Amino acid sequence: MCGIVGYIGEQQAYPILIKGLHRLEYRGYDSAGVSMINKDGELNIYKASGKVAALEDKCAAQDIEGTVGIAHTRWATHGEPNTVNAHPHLSQSGNLSLVHNGIIENYKTLRTMLEKQGYSFTSETDTEVLVQFIEYTQVTGKCDLFTAVQRALKNVVGAYAIAILEKNNPDRLVCARKGSPLVIGVGTDEKGRKEFYLGSDATPIIEYTNQVVYLKDEEIACLDRNGQIDIVNLANVHQTPEMHTLSLSLDELEKGGFPHFMLKEIWEQPNALRTCIKGRLHPKTKDVVLSGIIDHKDKFVNARRIIICACGTSWHSALIGKYFIEEAAQIPVEVEYASEFRYRNPVIYSDDVVIAVSQSGETADTLAAIQLAQQKGAFLYGVCNVIGSSIARATNSGTYLHVGPEIGVASTKAFTGQVITLCLLGLAIAKEKHTLSDEMFHMLVDELYQIPDKMQWTLENNQNIDQFAQMFTYCRNFIFLGRGYNYPVALEGALKLKEISYLHAEGYPAAEMKHGPIALVDEEMPVVFIAPKRGMYDKIVSNIQEIKSRKGKIISVVTEGDTMVKNMSDYCFTIPDTRDCYVPLLSVIPLQLLAYYIATAKGRNVDQPRNLAKSVTVE
Repeated sequence: MCGIVGYIGEQQAYPILIKGLHRLEYRGYDSAGVSMINKDGELNIYKASGKVAALEDKCAAQDIEGTVGIAHTRWATHGEPNTVNAHPHLSQSGNLSLVHNGIIENYKTLRTMLEKQGYSFTSETDTEVLVQFIEYTQVTGKCDLFTAVQRALKNVVGAYAIAILEKNNPDRLVCARKGSPLVIGVGTDEKGRKEFYLGSDATPIIEYTNQVVYLKDEEIACLDRNGQIDIVNLANVHQTPEMHTLSLSLDELEKGGFPHFMLKEIWEQPNALRTCIKGRLHPKTKDVVLSGIIDHKDKFVNARRIIICACGTSWHSALIGKYFIEEAAQIPVEVEYASEFRYRNPVIYSDDVVIAVSQSGETADTLAAIQLAQQKGAFLYGVCNVIGSSIARATNSGTYLHVGPEIGVASTKAFTGQVITLCLLGLAIAKEKHTLSDEMFHMLVDELYQIPDKMQWTLENNQNIDQFAQMFTYCRNFIFLGRGYNYPVALEGALKLKEISYLHAEGYPAAEMKHGPIALVDEEMPVVFIAPKRGMYDKIVSNIQEIKSRKGKIISVVTEGDTMVKNMSDYCFTIPDTRDCYVPLLSVIPLQLLAYYIATAKGRNVDQPRNLAKSVTVE
């Protein structure tokens, strides 16, 4: 949830740290802080409640000199978001400064022990307990910081990514991870001297180097100013750093003239999906090629069932994937909230395939779910966007989305990337199982290839949404209704509106409206129908009539040329015709735009909505 940045080298650390915090602010923006050691050996810590800009203001008249430093932007878990609870946290002696992403589950036990040893605490955080415990371990064990961190973490229960400065040793930066991501960038300065960068992901690093080491679970790294990197695990076994080359570009991290990342990412979807299907979907040969399926086709052909674990928006994409895979490949599919699945003692068979779907590849509950499935002997498949992420490394095989970095907290292009990837997966399995006729398979391939162009048409032909979105800023409640493949779209449309506008919204199967929700309908209740001229069209028309007779405001997503629903609606969005199974890839676009423009009309910060973070890396 939180964002960590670090630097050690010969450059001034502060500009690198602040720029990195801005890149990582999507991970949390309750407070921010920075810690540096200057040339006189003084450890300076500055913290501010609120966003990174507040920290910059705080630092404007301060000593920000130093060539080694760590920084943090916080999403609060333990302790309210204020300056006292902000990171970095300082040890009692003032020698150690630490930043942390994660949750230390046994911090109360450790705190009680430390208090008995004479330690006192100024904050409510588990992080202050951790830095005090590391210092206690270092002092009582009479060892260096690197060793102390390793020994201390053996007694820590929970998830963490940490970076630590030692005032008495400014030539070293120590970091460690378990269950929370941490990336080490390896670069050289203008004089060819090696330097190290640290980030919760690669976004703060790419400006300086494309060479990175992904720290693995239970690894501790010591980054030396002389260019040495030492890595050991909790068992004190030395590890060889594995260097990776980033394909990320700096342009992908900029707004590119758009007022918000979210709007940019909505408009990026056609090209993002073209990249996603490139090399995988072949309309000339009428083929689908996914190496993750080809290399393990027996696992899918002989699967008893598929279980998809996901959270949030990814769960909605998984529902669409379920419908498609069952229809195309004739394999039973269950979709599980990872947060429930991991604690339910589920029945998992060795011939099950468990698919983890996550934009970041770091979602804590989803990681825990697949670890449980692994213990039961299931085959694990990952669908995520971030290369080198924890889910990618923890699964037996998988598919990357390749839709580019998603900075806006509310997911848009990752959602459509997940949906199209799950459709590709369903087609690839169907090909191996021969569950579709050649004619149907070829038709589905051809139509899927056309989706990015149809998505572009949808964006270009619904540019009036911003005009009438303002009419709905007075509303307090919305209902989104869909049937079949469009029921998950209703859920996703409601979630987008909730996330960024703070309006209450619910998604429902349209047929279930009569089982309670219709009681809420009046002349001030907007009801959004996903009503393409496909599937159960006549049924959805009947549902609209029921709402209209109760004076509900009708907003509809309709197929181009459909006049029946259009004439029944107060407001209407149009999408091109496509196969029923691909409609969600188009129908979600107007709902993303509707949420965006309502939120901006209400003055919300759509890229950084309150109380949310991009990656949920803690429970």
